[in-house]
Amino acid sequence: MIKLTKKYIKSQLYKREVFSEKSEYGHALIIAGKKGYMGAAVIATKAAIRSGVGLVTVCVPANERVIIQTCIPEAMLLIREGNEYNFDKFSAIGIGPGLGTDKVSQELLLSVITHYKKPLLLDADGLNIISNNKNILSEIPSETIITPHCREFDRLFGIHKNNDDRIKTAIIKAKKYNLIIVLKSHCTAIVSPEQLFYNTTGNSGLAKGGSGDALSGIITSFLAQGYSPITAANLGVFIHGFAADITIKCESMESMLISDVINNFGKAFKKIRK
Repeated sequence: MIKLTKKYIKSQLYKREVFSEKSEYGHALIIAGKKGYMGAAVIATKAAIRSGVGLVTVCVPANERVIIQTCIPEAMLLIREGNEYNFDKFSAIGIGPGLGTDKVSQELLLSVITHYKKPLLLDADGLNIISNNKNILSEIPSETIITPHCREFDRLFGIHKNNDDRIKTAIIKAKKYNLIIVLKSHCTAIVSPEQLFYNTTGNSGLAKGGSGDALSGIITSFLAQGYSPITAANLGVFIHGFAADITIKCESMESMLISDVINNFGKAFKKIRK
């Protein structure tokens, strides 16, 4: 077991060169959001943009495109319906937040899992679709990151009495399917087929809707920048929690919003690199 610390995370972060340009930092695709759940897409995309990726495209339903173009002018747009998708141009894909579990979403998820050969993250409704079709588990590409909270984990792998039992199962399933499992809780565990990491940052102010969406965005950003899946997961989990610890100095656990946390990503990076 390895505990994630500021010193360890600093040793894993790439140096960002003074003379560089956006193509050197990857192009992430966030597939998220549906009518009534576009906040998930906005939050995941903002988190990705705030964590260093060169370009972000977000894939949303046509009727919801104005929300993205208004809230996140830095993001590019891919309309979900009626497209022949060319996923190969993207450095990494994160799919699931607010996606829905209808037939169109199922087909899109299966298309990504089947055809995309680069780093991949599955979250939220992406995992819920798999929970309803467990044969898909064996089709997930090697080293894919999945980010379930406790209830999502139990829907995937069966009911557990406590989080210690979930971690034991996560170790078994990570090896069986060659996955990186980010088991979200008050003490998030990051499980690879070879290693177990525990996070040391974060607070109960994160126990609100949207926190998982932001985590998906930041991890997808690190994947697109070229970090290995296990390193991307560790960096994302630690910085997400560290920014929340910075936020709690000026907000209460009750009042803290995930938007506040994302706005403090910059302070988190600065403190880690100091």
